[in-house]
Amino acid sequence: MNKKVLIIEDNNDIRENIVEILELAGYTVFAADNGKTGVDLALKNLPDIILCDIMMPELDGYGVLYMLNKSPEMAAIPFIFLTAKAERLDLRKGMEMGADDYLTKPFDDMELLNAIESRLRKKEKQEIFYSKSLEHLGTIISKNKGLGELKKVIAERKSRHFKKNQVIYYDGDKGNGLYLVISGKVKTIKLAQDGRELMTGMYVNDDYLGIHALLSNEPFSDTATALEDTALCLIPKEQLDELLNQFPEVAREFIKLLANDIREKEEQLLQLAYHSVRKRMADAIVRLSRQQPGSADDIKISREDLAAMAGMATETVSRTLSDFKDEGLIEKKGSIINILNLERLAKMKN
Repeated sequence: MNKKVLIIEDNNDIRENIVEILELAGYTVFAADNGKTGVDLALKNLPDIILCDIMMPELDGYGVLYMLNKSPEMAAIPFIFLTAKAERLDLRKGMEMGADDYLTKPFDDMELLNAIESRLRKKEKQEIFYSKSLEHLGTIISKNKGLGELKKVIAERKSRHFKKNQVIYYDGDKGNGLYLVISGKVKTIKLAQDGRELMTGMYVNDDYLGIHALLSNEPFSDTATALEDTALCLIPKEQLDELLNQFPEVAREFIKLLANDIREKEEQLLQLAYHSVRKRMADAIVRLSRQQPGSADDIKISREDLAAMAGMATETVSRTLSDFKDEGLIEKKGSIINILNLERLAKMKN
């Protein structure tokens, strides 16, 4: 079955050129010359991907994206902005609203086709992930109607992609939902008065971000940043509130996740208060190792992030890692730490 592409572009020459290229590539193409018509075509035809200009009369690209995000059927469809402007402000606004990518005019045929094919592949991978991840959720939530409803909520959402070092949310931002990590790695940090960072958590596949803000109905209490290219699924607060109110067993499981998170933070505070530098560094490496996929012994983390995680200066990190290397506990090359003796690190004396 041919993939369906919707083009929303008010410039006749650009629109017709894109339509011609995509039809030659075997796509079924729908085209609109303004935002209002584009929204109508999208709802009527349910395309596999949408390309939309930003600057248009009547309803601009941001308005189109806002209208489509209100429809559950459209929320999971990849959305690419077409823009002649590449200012950072435009890029951030579009990504915050849920856009998946940008194409800056002028672009050539291959840039266009590669952008579309890349987003369609990511959507397929996302669907495969959900089929596996929903089975994983079955071990978290008892098998009842609540599980089925949670599956439905997650399956209707699309993933949001964040580049390495891109901020997901800031300390003090209003929580608008719960993030599920699909792929990649995320850190959460608090800033001390002197500007130093303390890493309050690290999250990988199948971990949830923002449980405390969701359940307490308060703003986020830390800043979340992608440590590498990361895909997240945002489950809206309104849908989760309804689900938690309707199915108490689901609420209990999320409370357990929150309790575990609080316990880990309490342990981290105790370590910062009473453990030696060597013990804190060893514990940090062990925690990172446990989050690695499979049995991989290589950990990739910057000196600054490791310092924030262990609560010490970067110079102290360097000295301690050098000591561990001399003692045959690790090898280090750049930002890669290879664990040679995990057992000795885990049993490091205070």
